[in-house]
Amino acid sequence: MLVEIARDPDIRLRDIATGIGITERAVQGIVRDLYEDGYLNRDRIGRRNRYSINLDQHFRYPTEAGLPIRLLIDMFTRHDLPSKQDA
Repeated sequence: MLVEIARDPDIRLRDIATGIGITERAVQGIVRDLYEDGYLNRDRIGRRNRYSINLDQHFRYPTEAGLPIRLLIDMFTRHDLPSKQDA
């Protein structure tokens, strides 16, 4: 979920649901939990939301609790960047 939002902060929850294969209601619940736990910020722009990720927030699981989620987001979103060979 966080990776999808990192790739496109203006993404609609419906599009996330379709992309990852879960219901829109499930996506809404996950996004709400992430927002309430401080992982996401939400800005209202007209009738849509724009999301931003708090990259300095730490994982909740005890084994990774000392690590910021920035590590995960960077690992997956860097693959979306064109390589030097593609340039």
